[in-house]
Amino acid sequence: MNHRHRQAVRMGTAFAAMLLLAGCSAALPPYVVVFESYFPSWLICAALGCVAALIARVVLVRLGLDEFLPLPFVTYLAIAAIVMFLLSLLLFAR
Repeated sequence: MNHRHRQAVRMGTAFAAMLLLAGCSAALPPYVVVFESYFPSWLICAALGCVAALIARVVLVRLGLDEFLPLPFVTYLAIAAIVMFLLSLLLFAR
């Protein structure tokens, strides 16, 4: 390859990379200001999901239903994930 052809390939590759990466800026997650610093919103939703799973566990233990769950860890993990995704959709959806 001659010099002009290599330069054209480099420029084409750089232009294609710019086009492909231009949409990545809108994919950033929303941030929430906590104690005057930016905090990822998904982390807040995950923490609230864990709190909801703990509350669900306390309620199920007091009702006596915890011992009948076939896979308690998976059940509480699913509750945490459901609450996390719902909060994320309800509070931070664009």
